[in-house]
Amino acid sequence: MSGAPLQPAAPVWVVLVAAGSGQRFGAAKQYAPLAGRRVLDWSIDVARSVADGIVLVVPHADAGDPEPAVDVVVAGGDTRSGSVRAGLTAVPADAAVVLVHDGARPLATHALFRAVVDAVLAGADAAVPVTAVVDTVCDSKGGPVDRDGLRAVQTPQGFGAEALRRVHAGRPEATDDASLVAAGGGRLRLVQGERWNLKITEPDDLLVAEALLESR
Repeated sequence: MSGAPLQPAAPVWVVLVAAGSGQRFGAAKQYAPLAGRRVLDWSIDVARSVADGIVLVVPHADAGDPEPAVDVVVAGGDTRSGSVRAGLTAVPADAAVVLVHDGARPLATHALFRAVVDAVLAGADAAVPVTAVVDTVCDSKGGPVDRDGLRAVQTPQGFGAEALRRVHAGRPEATDDASLVAAGGGRLRLVQGERWNLKITEPDDLLVAEALLESR
């Protein structure tokens, strides 16, 4: 992979992954109410702040429902990687930068999206927001782990479109797309993430997210 800089006006598309069933949450968390809107609506808005187009990946049962704030709606796959691939097939061939974002991360800011896009435009094949691990951590047997070398990975993750299409052509499975690009020899750049960019996983997370939104 070349890692060559892209033109600043290169088309940017976002694949917004919102196809989960929300088993741990107890319902489809992407549609849960948050400060008068759906969790998903907050994610769509911030994605639109940098995107020329948005592909929304939803559960099969919802694929026919109108979503006027996005450009394309597609049904997700059986796994997260399958859902990313489903979204990627709907991204136009002329897209130069593709961001993949979790629909259940409603608090990411425009500044974070912009930093990820800029890292890809500067030549990264994959750009990943990360934050330092602040908790003391141990392994499954209780042994200490040096947290100084650890980072928590977030979305949006950004990619040169060609690099992302190439790694997904083999239909791999992973919880993280950047790891696939890096494993394929792509140039990876870490971007400073945002500690408040939480992923809605349990119902109490909505209370935290609403408090953070109110504090803005």
